[in-house]
Amino acid sequence: MNQEDEPEATRRATTGSETTRASRGWWDGNADDYQAEHGAFLGDDRFVWGPEGLDEEVAGLLGDPADLKGCDILEIGAGAAQCSRWLAARGARPVALDLSHRQLQHALRIGGPLPLVEADACALPFAAESFDLACSAYGAVPFVADPVQVMREVRRVLRPGGRWVFSVTHPIRWAFPDEPGPEGLSVSGSYFDRTPYVEQDDSGRAVYVEHHRTIGDRVRDIAAAGFRLVDLVEPEWPHWNTQEWGGWSPLRGHLIPGTAIFVCVRD
Repeated sequence: MNQEDEPEATRRATTGSETTRASRGWWDGNADDYQAEHGAFLGDDRFVWGPEGLDEEVAGLLGDPADLKGCDILEIGAGAAQCSRWLAARGARPVALDLSHRQLQHALRIGGPLPLVEADACALPFAAESFDLACSAYGAVPFVADPVQVMREVRRVLRPGGRWVFSVTHPIRWAFPDEPGPEGLSVSGSYFDRTPYVEQDDSGRAVYVEHHRTIGDRVRDIAAAGFRLVDLVEPEWPHWNTQEWGGWSPLRGHLIPGTAIFVCVRD
């Protein structure tokens, strides 16, 4: 892509349909580069909650790994289904769902006996009370205009007592530039500005959209959907992790949180 063809970054209002179309197009167009750049870190069958490298094997946010055997689990925004493979290896019955056809093709490339579903997280194609657990590692939630609708859909397909665990960019990060170096350590905007981040082409057509919610917003969204928040995890950057991933880096990760993980229960 020539520099003059690069999308313009802005902050502006978007509709739900514009957001969905942009997300599907962006991930279909960038899935190859994403998997090539981050595939080694993510592994083929590893459950990583974010760029810090917090592993579910250690964190146990879904519960005791020994108790996952026989559980029906929905992974939302599964990408190449790395997390679902980790779950399957522990005897669970995961279903990997993603909006992007190309991401799911990478799941097929890696392989494994996993059900793959191409669908919108705002309209899950499953019957009520179909799953024991639901999870999402940076999938869907930051990229939808109506996160409460996603939460309500997840609650609908979960059985009573089911756990819903999802990770997103830590909301405080929105006040800082998306840069891994020292320039990313100075506040550049209002934490309270919920205007979506949009990349658009020369015609003003959105090609990438991400939605900001404060910590309080996320908690209220969870409660509005009928969930109980039981934990909020802010992973510290480990000393072994020396990589940079977009705006995430050891420099920033030792000073400010980059990821927030919400652990919720359907009572």
